[in-house]
Amino acid sequence: MDYPFIYDRYVTGKNFIGRQQDSMILGNLLRQGVHVCFYDTAKSGKTSLLQHTLLQQRIHGWQFTVGQMSALNIRTTEQFLRRLGAVAIRSVASSPLEYSAIVEQYLGGTHFVFDREVFSRSDEILSLSWDIDETDIRAILSLPQRLAADREVNLLLIIEEFQNLGFIEDSYHLFKIFESVIAEDNKGCTFIFSGSSYNAMKELFETKGLFYRRVEKFRLSPVDEKEIIDHVVKGFLSSGKVIDRDLLSGVCRMFRYNMFYINHFAAICDSRSKGYIMEPVLMDALGCLLSIHEPRFRETMNNLTTHQVNFLRAVIDGYKKFSTSEVIHRYALNSSANVKRVKDALMKKEILTFNDADEPFILDPLFEYWVKKYFFEV
Repeated sequence: MDYPFIYDRYVTGKNFIGRQQDSMILGNLLRQGVHVCFYDTAKSGKTSLLQHTLLQQRIHGWQFTVGQMSALNIRTTEQFLRRLGAVAIRSVASSPLEYSAIVEQYLGGTHFVFDREVFSRSDEILSLSWDIDETDIRAILSLPQRLAADREVNLLLIIEEFQNLGFIEDSYHLFKIFESVIAEDNKGCTFIFSGSSYNAMKELFETKGLFYRRVEKFRLSPVDEKEIIDHVVKGFLSSGKVIDRDLLSGVCRMFRYNMFYINHFAAICDSRSKGYIMEPVLMDALGCLLSIHEPRFRETMNNLTTHQVNFLRAVIDGYKKFSTSEVIHRYALNSSANVKRVKDALMKKEILTFNDADEPFILDPLFEYWVKKYFFEV
């Protein structure tokens, strides 16, 4: 069944709203073989943009192969290498016989082997005969490029939740080897690094300069308000309902044009209304949406120290500078040194971020609404 408001999965084609210019630019970068990284908060539209772009590129005749993996649950170098290697091999092969041949040809002399018994039991392509060393690391990291070059294919290798590789012990060593591999001619293999921990990805790719001048940092543009309103109005019309465009304008601003929240909100409105949708329906839908996310918001606040809560209240109250004596005294922040510690902690917890002018904003728009109205009761 075709639903007008899709929020439970990524969207492409006619369901993809806005960011057409972003899609064109991203497609051009990938066609040119430019490694790309893009990051934003969870449910901000990263996967939809990427998948829509790939669909459009296929429609326009570009031939390519996609390998995709997530680093969400990776905590060791071994886990990462085995998964990356398996994704690269599966992107060009489809049978145990082919897997075995590739491992023998490209990973000979390393500690990686293809064990048929392990594969039959757990579907694992790569097994280890000994502890990994630098030769093993370099062999796996360069494997996608070597396969793409030899098979003469355009391989797009997507690594989602890339920031979680920072949890690996001695991740710096892994990243430096990865950098040296990226620096080589990509020979038909393009890496796409995606992450939903905004501050963690920014730390890696901007503050620490990971893959400096080797990877293009791609920023998602805001979705145009008119396009969002047209989409929602059209969705309601499909079920015989009407809504005032001015009301939707307020919804867009409250959710900061986040299509996940807007689509979820609209789906709730659609299920709880008939005919003309008035403001009481919107408030009822907002209450439903908050009830879904409130346990997560409560847990977030329960995990903050008193100083962190006080700092967040200062942000809610509109302060931009936090090391002044007035703010430190009013919000019991103790000292300017403590202010920096609290600021760093809130960024590490992905609650706040700061723009180029060092002005704060809360990353999650619904959390910002909840914490202001229900926690601080402003």
